[in-house]
Amino acid sequence: MHQSIATVLLSLLISLIVASASLAQERYLDSLFSVQMETLTYAQKPNEQLDLDIYTPQADSETLRPLLLYVHGGGFSGGQRNGERADRFFRQLAQRGYVVATMSYTLTMKGKSFSCDQPTPNKINTFRTAGNDIARATRFLNSQAGELGIDTTQIVLAGSSAGAEAVLHAAYWPETRVAEGQSLISDKFKYAGVISMAGALVSLDWVTTESAMPTQFFHGTCDNLVPYGEAPHHYCEVGEPGYMPLYGPEAITDKLRELGKPYYLYTVCRGRHEWAGRPLANNVAEITDFLYHDVLQQQSRQLHTVQASEGDDCPDYPGFNYCE
Repeated sequence: MHQSIATVLLSLLISLIVASASLAQERYLDSLFSVQMETLTYAQKPNEQLDLDIYTPQADSETLRPLLLYVHGGGFSGGQRNGERADRFFRQLAQRGYVVATMSYTLTMKGKSFSCDQPTPNKINTFRTAGNDIARATRFLNSQAGELGIDTTQIVLAGSSAGAEAVLHAAYWPETRVAEGQSLISDKFKYAGVISMAGALVSLDWVTTESAMPTQFFHGTCDNLVPYGEAPHHYCEVGEPGYMPLYGPEAITDKLRELGKPYYLYTVCRGRHEWAGRPLANNVAEITDFLYHDVLQQQSRQLHTVQASEGDDCPDYPGFNYCE
């Protein structure tokens, strides 16, 4: 009899401990949910169907959830929206309570070079076309907000390499919201934040007090394709067809700092373009920290994390005193 009572008490104690541990977990920071994925078509072009995969938390009573919209890399000529590493990352965020969408988009450089032999107007048009598709995907997700349980005021863009260039231009360049004279999304709509993994902008003029939003960057200082500071795309020479100045995260965060606006810069000293994809596996903690504190809590931080040097020096690119 006494043993039975002791067993019952032990069982109750274990239940209380488990319940307390569960209560200690926090939405958007800890893994709480199982995940379901479905594929939807967000746009039908004359010769192309554009799809996105939606990852949603299951058994979740919340009906207004933040959304992360991800754009893959691949030089605007290839890549996939749902590779193994990316899929794992999407599920990790959805387990924390986010809705995640990963989109395909028109690959205007498929079968073409995107280097110094590609004329600059074609490069800029590529950014615009990808930005148009992001606007189309955003419009579709806004229209499905009720069914998907999305808070349309909490949509964050994220992208890697070409996808990072695409999301930065979609977030900051107003022209990406218009295609063939038609508005794709309202001028009043504003993304809640943007995450760039090895991306850059064509112009800093678009970063203003009105347009600025919480922006997170991951970038290596020795990136030989997309500059960490201010330099030509692919480091093309003046006079080459593809010469196009770009402004990377150091230049953008300088502007945001002047404006008193939030940013989260993760610098990898001597890191190269491989850092376009590494954050999906290596920096989930930093990404969830940014999403929770800077986007959802609107803490308006200005953070700069410097990762110790990796690899060899890159004498052809400018150095930065915090990497010496």
